Amino acid sequence: MTLSANLSLILPEVILAGSALVLLVWGAFQGKTSPLFTLAAVAALLAAAVAAVVGPHGHAFNGVYSADAAATYAKVAIFISSAIGIVLGDRWLAQRGDQKFEYAVLVILAALGMGVTASAGDLISLYIGVELQSLALYVLAAFRRDDAKASEAGLKYFVLGALSSGLLLYGSSLIYGFAGSTRFADIAAAAHGTHGVGLLFGLVFLICGLAFKVSAAPFHMWTPDVYEGAPTPVVGFFAAAPKLAAMMMFARVLGDAFPDSVAQWRQVLVIAALISVFVGAFAGLAQTNLKRLWAYSSIANVGYALLGVATGGETGLHAMLVFMVLYMVDVTGFFACLQALSRNGKPMETIEDMAGLIKERPGIALAMTAFSLSALGLPPFSGFWSKFYVFKAAIGTGDVMMQWAAVLGLVGSVVGAFYYLRLIKSIWFDAAKGPVDAPAPAARAVGFAAALFSFPVVLVALVWLDPAAKAAAAAFGHA
Repeated sequence: MTLSANLSLILPEVILAGSALVLLVWGAFQGKTSPLFTLAAVAALLAAAVAAVVGPHGHAFNGVYSADAAATYAKVAIFISSAIGIVLGDRWLAQRGDQKFEYAVLVILAALGMGVTASAGDLISLYIGVELQSLALYVLAAFRRDDAKASEAGLKYFVLGALSSGLLLYGSSLIYGFAGSTRFADIAAAAHGTHGVGLLFGLVFLICGLAFKVSAAPFHMWTPDVYEGAPTPVVGFFAAAPKLAAMMMFARVLGDAFPDSVAQWRQVLVIAALISVFVGAFAGLAQTNLKRLWAYSSIANVGYALLGVATGGETGLHAMLVFMVLYMVDVTGFFACLQALSRNGKPMETIEDMAGLIKERPGIALAMTAFSLSALGLPPFSGFWSKFYVFKAAIGTGDVMMQWAAVLGLVGSVVGAFYYLRLIKSIWFDAAKGPVDAPAPAARAVGFAAALFSFPVVLVALVWLDPAAKAAAAAFGHA
């Protein structure tokens, strides 16, 4: 394949890489950010999303990179989520005097890494994508460097992220040693009809490394502390786009490189999924800080997404892709609302702070209630439909283990409902603690837009989301 043909396939990443370099030089000369700078960063992400949609499909650079419907689906969601993250974060940082041009550049670099991850066709490109996004996210977590909690969050994220990278590399080296190649197609051919101990050993290490990145239990220990310490808009970004990219990693590695070893990796994924669901449900009961609470909520939701991957086949991947996009809407909207709330200049981040919010800010209170009910899984909110897809796929396999996993996942969802209901009770029925500061228009607008999506409007959205996810699931392993 010619260089121009390869470049046409990786055009979304070329746009983001070029934009990051241009914006970096622009910001260095300008010395500060501006509305035009932010607009240019958002435009770059949207242009990359358009390029992913209209671009050709195929394998670039001898199979190292896959441009297919699955990658397109993930990239569009990731790039749009990143653009929203830039808008929300830029305004929030400006209000606190921490607005810097590096924020938008780091988000674009993280999105670039996620894009590479979503299209990875071998272990090396997968690792490059993972590390590119991770390095940018480490810095974003500690972006407010004068804040002790933010610095602690960045350091913890970096140290544990380095550990997960080590596991990922060790597993990859074992797989390469026993398969003789890093390309997923070659690994699948080497593993076909045989399940050598060496390959499976490498696969287990690889899964552990990926579980760290996706914050699946029992590799979740960094998540609550990082969520609590990082800036609120950064947490909203953490909890959305990187989660979809990480689930794409699981789907790519397991579905493309080990399609004949489903019985082996399914057991590991089901165990990790159920531990995640119950750790997220029970540990969340003790939380009063909303950022920590949603950290445990994200751990539980990763468990549900892993059930979709564990189901295997197009049905399971379809369920996972629908689940992740609907979850991204909920978590982005909730944190957009949360960052818009402050009292006497101090952020409102605990359940007690939300007391009586319905009287002070009824619009934001209604939006936060919608997101909480959606995360709870109450019909007809989007969270109900996302879990419905996952449980339906798991039960439809006919596998007794998957059916029991779906039942236990439903039990975990019922347990986790308590902390969402406790938040709603505080918003609607507790006495207010005092007047709430006026929210930023940008955060309020995103919160309301996402809240509308969490209502039955999602039934309309599923008309195009469902077939897009089906096409994406069918594209794994094919260009």
